[in-house]
Amino acid sequence: MIIESFSAQDTYEAGQKLAARAAAGEIYALNGDLGVGKTVFTKGFAAGLGITEPVSSPTFTILQIYEEGRLPLYHFDVYRIEEPEEMEEVGLDEYLFGEGVCLIEWAEQIRELLPEDTVQVTIEKDLSRGLDYRRITIGERLK
Repeated sequence: MIIESFSAQDTYEAGQKLAARAAAGEIYALNGDLGVGKTVFTKGFAAGLGITEPVSSPTFTILQIYEEGRLPLYHFDVYRIEEPEEMEEVGLDEYLFGEGVCLIEWAEQIRELLPEDTVQVTIEKDLSRGLDYRRITIGERLK
């Protein structure tokens, strides 16, 4: 599925709609360049799960857990991971196969650790379409 976003609000709503139909055990690999809107998408995703607490990118903590929604959200940011094996320290498998939904920013950093059914979400800019334009591609499998 391809969604065209013309504003941060559109990107937020795309995340919100995806989360509305998310199920326990699903894993979403969120990829895109710096400043493309991954955190905006994640905030929308959290809202779609019914999470009302503030959502921020866990760049320095690697993982934020939000449990107040209809499903727990395990929000990873693996931008600073140098070796995929570092994720063992965080307990990645516990969350990948847990009761909630995993959303992993910069997932290409740990691609080999993710199950084949991980859903890839890619957000891309196209400056020829405007500064706020984003192309959001949802549904391709990682492997």
